[in-house]
Amino acid sequence: MSMLVFANLMSCLQGIISDMSSHQTNQTQTGNWADRLASGDRRSLAKALTAVESSAPQAHEIMRAVCHLTGRALVVGVTGAPGVGKSTLVNTCIREFRSQDLTVAVVAVDPSSVFSGGAILGDRVRMHEHSGDDGVFIRSVANRGQLGGLSYSTAQIIDVLDAAGRDVILVETVGVGQSEIEVANVAQVKVVVVQPDTGDGIQTMKAGVLEIADILVVNKSDLPHASRCVDELRQMTNLRAGDATPTSIIQVTALNGEGIVELVERIQAFHSESTDRQARVGRVRRLLITEACRRLHRNLSESVNAEARMELDKLSEQVQKADLTLDEAVEILLSNLRRSGDRKPGV
Repeated sequence: MSMLVFANLMSCLQGIISDMSSHQTNQTQTGNWADRLASGDRRSLAKALTAVESSAPQAHEIMRAVCHLTGRALVVGVTGAPGVGKSTLVNTCIREFRSQDLTVAVVAVDPSSVFSGGAILGDRVRMHEHSGDDGVFIRSVANRGQLGGLSYSTAQIIDVLDAAGRDVILVETVGVGQSEIEVANVAQVKVVVVQPDTGDGIQTMKAGVLEIADILVVNKSDLPHASRCVDELRQMTNLRAGDATPTSIIQVTALNGEGIVELVERIQAFHSESTDRQARVGRVRRLLITEACRRLHRNLSESVNAEARMELDKLSEQVQKADLTLDEAVEILLSNLRRSGDRKPGV
């Protein structure tokens, strides 16, 4: 009998020790993420990025762990219409930053596959020359149909890369033309790329992208009429600037590296000139608003069940028949959603 009691006691003690160990592991896991990322562990970095991008359960604790390690990297947004040579430009910029012994990360936002949801183009294939360089980390991210040129998780991915000690983070947008202005919310320096003889100047102005450009880059400047493209852009920027300093315009040919040194120098100079606290707070404010709207949109889309679909159909029918205005229908929908949220346990 005494042996049985002893065995039961040992079993209970083992269970208690196991629970304590599990509790201690949970308490230190957040610290472990920070330590592993700060140490430059590429495997931990890849795992953290996957968790954040897929909104895995541990994503929140990862972000909590890295929040005090962010704010040190130079974040450069590279945007422009498809085919202007953004990936080639990013590739040559990596080379120049690495020549200064700076570590670089690239977030290449690609269109999503309609079947798998993954990134289609995989821009890293254009940057294969850096695949063996530990000082370069390239991540292709699917935009999952998100407008604005970025994905839902871009801001969080940037923070994780920043916490991992990358000196420069280059964010290349998906290349969808007139909806690529959200890069302004995450990048400290915004580079807009155009090319001659494609009407990019007019399209850029119409898209509103011109307003977010800190530096305008005319790529493929060895093509005919490159100077005319520069002149057109300069006229537009002068009109927009008024008494302020016009946006910098730089001609490059990314394929052979011409003009890249000047571009990188201008990026670094602009960053040094615009590091005041007010500018940083303004960027974070815009990011907060954008992320809140995205999360509300995503939560609304995910919460539409059969009952909610019936309500949407009913309201749509009433608007179509002019029994309700669109504004009235939206107010009813929002009111119903608020009541639904109030009924949820724990809310």
